[in-house]
Amino acid sequence: MKGRILAVDPGDVRIGLAISDPTGTIARALGVIHHVARAIDAATIAQIATEQGVVRIIVGQALDDHGLPTPQGRKSARLAEAIQQQTSIPVELWDESGSTNKAQDTRRIMGVKRKQRQGHLDDLAAVIILQDYLEAHLPPVSSSTLEEDLRE
Repeated sequence: MKGRILAVDPGDVRIGLAISDPTGTIARALGVIHHVARAIDAATIAQIATEQGVVRIIVGQALDDHGLPTPQGRKSARLAEAIQQQTSIPVELWDESGSTNKAQDTRRIMGVKRKQRQGHLDDLAAVIILQDYLEAHLPPVSSSTLEEDLRE
């Protein structure tokens, strides 16, 4: 997938943002915005997406064990809808289940102290959501391409 993609990790207090590189291969943290109200948050996210020149916006949505949206996941869907009303950039929901736990684990592995680990995980969770999305949309590698890469 070519072009920058913006990922959104919605929260009740903070909203984490991550963006891909122009090739749509690598995700990095973009920052955090503080939740105000859905319409204001959506307008802010749409503005950031436009300023960053993104081609798609991914909104993390928590799903339960049956693949159905949790209460927080339904809030994410409403935010995605509000963002879509603010921009012509396509907005897509993406399963974010476990992204916050993965963000905590990543900080632990990096040696971040426990007290600091409890802080802002939102942008790191957005990176995890986006990287998962990017990897799921990688073009398939044919065996001939793989053989050529191995020969080089």
